Amino acid sequence: MSKELRFFVKAWEATVRKTHIGGKKRPNPLFTTMSVAPADDEPGETYHAEKVLGNGDFYTGQWLDNYAHGQGKYLWTDGCMYVGEWQKGKTAGKGKFSWPSGATYEGDFKNGFMDGKGTYTGSFGETYRGSWVMNLRYGQGSKSFVNGDHYEGEWRRGLQDGQGRYQWKNGNHYIGQWRNGMIHGSGTMIWNNGNRYDGSWEEGLPKGNGTFRWADGSFYVGVWSKETKDQRGTYYPAGSSGGHVDWDPQEVFAVDLNDCKVCPVETISIFPSQMMLNWPGMGGEFMNKPPIYMNGSEGNVRPRRSSDVRGSNVSTGSNCDNNFDELGGSVARRFRVQPTKKQGITIAKGHKNYELMLNLQLGIRHSVGRPAPTTSLDLKTSAFDPREKVWTKFPPEGSKYTPPHQSSDFKWKDYCPVVFRTLRKLFKVDPADYMISLCGNDALRELSSPGKSGSFFYLTNDDRYMIKTMKKAEVKVLLRMLPAYYNHVRAFENTLVTKFFGLHCVKLTGPTQKKVRFVIMGNLFCSEYSIHRRFDLKGSSLGRSTDKPAAEIDATTTLKDLDLNYIFRLQKVWFQEFCRQVDRDCDFLEQERIMDYSLLVGLHFREASYNDPLTTPDCSSGVGTPTGYGDPDNDKTPRVSKGEMDRLLSDPNRWASIRLGINMPAWAEKTVRKTDEAQLVGEPTGDLYDVILFFGIIDILQDYDISKKLEHAYKSFQYDPTSISAVDPKQYSRRFRAFIFRVFVEDT
Repeated sequence: MSKELRFFVKAWEATVRKTHIGGKKRPNPLFTTMSVAPADDEPGETYHAEKVLGNGDFYTGQWLDNYAHGQGKYLWTDGCMYVGEWQKGKTAGKGKFSWPSGATYEGDFKNGFMDGKGTYTGSFGETYRGSWVMNLRYGQGSKSFVNGDHYEGEWRRGLQDGQGRYQWKNGNHYIGQWRNGMIHGSGTMIWNNGNRYDGSWEEGLPKGNGTFRWADGSFYVGVWSKETKDQRGTYYPAGSSGGHVDWDPQEVFAVDLNDCKVCPVETISIFPSQMMLNWPGMGGEFMNKPPIYMNGSEGNVRPRRSSDVRGSNVSTGSNCDNNFDELGGSVARRFRVQPTKKQGITIAKGHKNYELMLNLQLGIRHSVGRPAPTTSLDLKTSAFDPREKVWTKFPPEGSKYTPPHQSSDFKWKDYCPVVFRTLRKLFKVDPADYMISLCGNDALRELSSPGKSGSFFYLTNDDRYMIKTMKKAEVKVLLRMLPAYYNHVRAFENTLVTKFFGLHCVKLTGPTQKKVRFVIMGNLFCSEYSIHRRFDLKGSSLGRSTDKPAAEIDATTTLKDLDLNYIFRLQKVWFQEFCRQVDRDCDFLEQERIMDYSLLVGLHFREASYNDPLTTPDCSSGVGTPTGYGDPDNDKTPRVSKGEMDRLLSDPNRWASIRLGINMPAWAEKTVRKTDEAQLVGEPTGDLYDVILFFGIIDILQDYDISKKLEHAYKSFQYDPTSISAVDPKQYSRRFRAFIFRVFVEDT
């Protein structure tokens, strides 16, 4: 080891010792002498190296082509250290990361993240052993807290979520369901004195039906609430003794639960994936920036985890407009692409639906702003009665309940207002934000053409909500299934079915007395990420391809089953959750006799976001793949830079916001269909693109009525009955699942 390196190591160790105040002393030095490769070593050969990097960081270990590759040790100047396996400059495999505070993580790494099985030990001795996904506790795991408490069970997004057991140091324990780090759902609390509560919980407190039992055998059965006026139940003594006749159920909230506080999960100061790596000639980059693999000069093919089209399925003899750059001895293909534009036409004064828009906004402002009592999530059956509706007149001069306005006279109807108000509460929609989005100063945007059903769609200016006009038959279906829908979305927080926020009707005055019914839904693609590709997937083949020529396909084009040229690889825990939820949602829709629904999928290609490209003419498939070489000067939509994107994706709060179908990182693998046979899902090619996925189940208001039965009978004479969309709900559900589970697979 040279004098300069020895001096650097000693200085670094001194810095680390200063930051480890009160920590354990290390008996051995951090480094051992390692041989440095001679200058005449051939490129592409792995050797041991010692590198003092540009910003003062230090690396010692195996080295390959300007990257750490194999076993190695990286020391940051702030005192952090990683020892373990590397792959192309990224932590990947088994390793140990240490913080200056004395905290450590030892286990699996993937692409810079703590990912797989691993053990985290905090600076004060708290430990977590179990599964990780992208720096977050996710899956099965056990956690020992500093105060002696212990939790064992399921985790999601870094918090207790699912089934789990929490043991307090004093002997109390809880067994049951959790949500977002709090006791939530069905569960049992057992105190160290033998008393217990069995029943429903909400955000850490008993809520709903439950039973409190004493050790002597007496018990109390009732409906629980922290609000005294909502608490009601019956006491049953043990034997003939009076027992606890004078007992107040509110004592559980005021006294018994005081000793049952759940310890918060500690915050990790900085994640390994957020650490900057300063490899020679590469500048600073985050550990989680996706690696790019390209074909070598020898022609050996390996899976390419990239978001551009280097080495993709474009034929070398095609007429595509190719630009080539030399990059590290390999050829990278670049394309010039078009900028993103907002969908729809702004409904300004003079637009044929301008007056209707004003009516919608006036009615919604009235419905949401109207004072209403606080409602429990346990709704009465009468709230779901289809006859539960409120008509309000809106004369232009105003009335006792409505403001004056410049539109014509109209009537406004709210369907099941209590149910939809509660649904908005369940979906955590703030009433003020909801009203501003729909009724603010910004106009709505009308999509350029109505859907196949004849419905029109309107988007709010902030893209958060979509308004869809409805036929009377669709309104009837929604009202019929509303009780089951409410119970389903309440039971399954991660449901993929469309979120409905309101159902209304505008009745225009005049000779026609026209009625316009519409539903307000969440917009699946409302995100800071631009959507580069969107697919509407049903699992049928008849008529399931876009009728646009390839040159006209852009980011707003909704492609269909036969246009799909990817399969999507999800991490294990997310894939398992995805399969469970698709099964639950399909069972629900099948029970409600619903068919013709589809999975809407939006793809954001990570590399493409940096310059916001849209489309690349892929001559072999007809459907392009976005690449990262657009024209940012012409882009009208705000986008983030490459550095900001890396920081965004390494932010733990960003990963904590991931939900099933929202902001989901995945790999999209390119597929190719054989030309001599009809294939719904093509053959994988090994070309992998780093993407963020958005998906949900839409169009869930079509029941299997007489018109669909006739359509099925008519088309069955002309085509293969299994290829048409209109089939029995049971068959539709089975076919839909089979197809979706071929398109979405586990990333192995």
